[in-house]
Amino acid sequence: MFPFRIGRESRGLPRAAPRTLGDRRKPASGLTNELYLGEPAGASNVSREHLQIQHNRSRYVLVDRQSACGTIVEGAVVGGQHRGGAVQLSDGDVIIVGTSRSPFVFKFRLG
Repeated sequence: MFPFRIGRESRGLPRAAPRTLGDRRKPASGLTNELYLGEPAGASNVSREHLQIQHNRSRYVLVDRQSACGTIVEGAVVGGQHRGGAVQLSDGDVIIVGTSRSPFVFKFRLG
């Protein structure tokens, strides 16, 4: 199903500091991603609405959804600093969600 959206799961996770404002979304609010990535407290590689993969019948495109850290595709940074960006995907491309130290590494496979 496209677009396929990926982001950080933030509902119900413990906060780093007790004075941090709680998540403004209600637990029953609609889903904004098809895949939620959970990060340990203190980590900050994945934005709530980080990236999406689109398909337009002839090609697949990764779109950074104005994430803070960006997305690395085959060694090139896409987006980051909340500016967004897009890159065409090819079979076998390695995608790192966030910085080069992120544990979320995927390989894009067709078929």
